[in-house]
Amino acid sequence: MQGERMEGEEKPRRFISSEELRAHNKRTDMWIAIQGKVYDATAWSAIHPGGDLPILTVAGQDVTDAFVAYHPGSVWALLANNPSLPLVGHLSDYRVSEVSKDYRRLVAEFSRLGLFDKRGYGIHIVLSAMLLMFAAVLYGVLRSPSVWIHIGCAAVMGVLWIQSGFLGHDSGHYRVTRSARSTRAIQVLTGNCLAGISIAWWKRNHNAHHLACNSLDFDPDLQHIPFFAVSAEIFRSLTSAFYERKMTFDAVCRALVSYQHWTFYPVMCLARINLFAQSLLLLCSNKRVPGRFLEILGVSVFWIWFPLLVSCLPSWWERGLFVLVSFAVTGIQHVQFCLNHFSSSVYIGPPRANDWFQKQTMGTLDISCAPWMDWFHGGLQFQVEHHLFPRLPRGQLRRVAPFVQELCLKHGLPYDVFSFWEANVRTIATLREAALQARDKAQPVPKNLVWEAVNTHG
Repeated sequence: MQGERMEGEEKPRRFISSEELRAHNKRTDMWIAIQGKVYDATAWSAIHPGGDLPILTVAGQDVTDAFVAYHPGSVWALLANNPSLPLVGHLSDYRVSEVSKDYRRLVAEFSRLGLFDKRGYGIHIVLSAMLLMFAAVLYGVLRSPSVWIHIGCAAVMGVLWIQSGFLGHDSGHYRVTRSARSTRAIQVLTGNCLAGISIAWWKRNHNAHHLACNSLDFDPDLQHIPFFAVSAEIFRSLTSAFYERKMTFDAVCRALVSYQHWTFYPVMCLARINLFAQSLLLLCSNKRVPGRFLEILGVSVFWIWFPLLVSCLPSWWERGLFVLVSFAVTGIQHVQFCLNHFSSSVYIGPPRANDWFQKQTMGTLDISCAPWMDWFHGGLQFQVEHHLFPRLPRGQLRRVAPFVQELCLKHGLPYDVFSFWEANVRTIATLREAALQARDKAQPVPKNLVWEAVNTHG
């Protein structure tokens, strides 16, 4: 009969337009295209190692560049004959931009050179240094009666948390050891147990940041209402796709944002509190958390040893000073996180996978520093390179920077590099500009209950 296929005959291809693909972008209906092949990722999102949020963020699009950036060559085999990721057709209007072609060639070249497998620094040296710092803090607090020694120990604790943050960042992007199991153990030990930060929360947050770099409503690293707003666009009370709530710009928010260029550094000194809170909120939520029990156990270890250590100090004012100093020193790292993005270009809406390279370069900037200062920045100084090649160990970022600069120059894309001081100046200038706009009384602001109470009853 006409239309029937003989046994062994290849099934006719189904062609899908980009417009039809875009319609499948809901949590219950997620299609993605990789190198012209369209897959139904709805079922796969529930078991995706990176969580469901990355797939939901780019659903309905060609995600080839993002897939290339985040997955090694061995993962490509999973696309074939995967029952949880069925092939539904081929993209009829699949096109590859010249920028994407060059970007993919660069990824292939780095893979050929083995750069994704060369860490470039000794993980054992890093762990040994962290162990020595932790031992020094314990000895200083428990054995010395000197207030100044205790303050010094608090500062060392802050540096220790910064280094644990860098290590947690590395291990979230690639294996810092040859074994996945030992890398996981290092994550929980240095992140959950030592620093009190859930690595599961960090992965979820950081994956969303990378995919939607500098999107005001999709990137959680720009969603700091009511304390900070990097653009007046946030004053429109956008809805956060990450937190799934409206970021209301009310009278209280306006009052705080209006002076954010003055409060930025003080708030950064206490920003660690927010990381504690976000970790606990995720672990206590009904969201899927891989290894939830181990995550909770690790965080519990921190909330046992750290309060006990602080309680060993002789007075309440010393205990408070110890916590404040350790948090403030760690605030340097929180400032670093902001410097790379706050003063760069922002946009509204989900990321578009067909301009992956452009969005990553426009939303980030590098910090210039001498090689001997790399330990201080922990790889964050090469933020453009890191966003383009997130699987690349930080020890290789300086090596690939010239190639990225050349590619940006070829395609007329920004490649911003500033000193640490200049990056701080740019960040404060961005915050000041938004603060002055927030003070504009002509701009209407939704009234909240506090505003109503104050203005009704005086």
